[in-house]
Amino acid sequence: MSMPRPAPFFTQSSGVTRSSRRTRSSGFTLIELIVAITVVAIAATTLLATIAAISSRSADAMLQQQAIAIAQAYLDEIEQRWVVDPNGSPPNTGRGSWDLVDEYNGLTDIGAHDQYGNAITGLSAYNVTVSVSHSSALPSIASTSARRIDVTVTTTPNVSVTLSGYRTNY
Repeated sequence: MSMPRPAPFFTQSSGVTRSSRRTRSSGFTLIELIVAITVVAIAATTLLATIAAISSRSADAMLQQQAIAIAQAYLDEIEQRWVVDPNGSPPNTGRGSWDLVDEYNGLTDIGAHDQYGNAITGLSAYNVTVSVSHSSALPSIASTSARRIDVTVTTTPNVSVTLSGYRTNY
């Protein structure tokens, strides 16, 4: 049993031959290529500008967080001291022997230091200043019994952090 042969797609009688039919090739025209390159260039420029802005600010955030940590360490140290010394006045031999909050007034460290005056490795770019003053900001506490402590830490470029705290004689 023989199967009938399918009719050919192109026949001579229809007048269309395979060689005379125009075929469209797949590809891009020059205009399409220029538009695509322009769109990719705009997207890449926008993305790179965003990444550059984020990365430049990430260093500032790290410097600010480090400055906050330094200021908090100084403030914690100072707030552990007395407002009025119950033991009298021992000899003052430096920051390690200070036992009064008022002794920290005017402290200036070029580079962060520990409580014994030793420079802390890697923190030499941070400068610390301390201001201690009588305060009447706390209700029901006499200004002679309350101190406001301001610790300011600065570093370049334009990072300055001030933390404030209060210490009372109670």
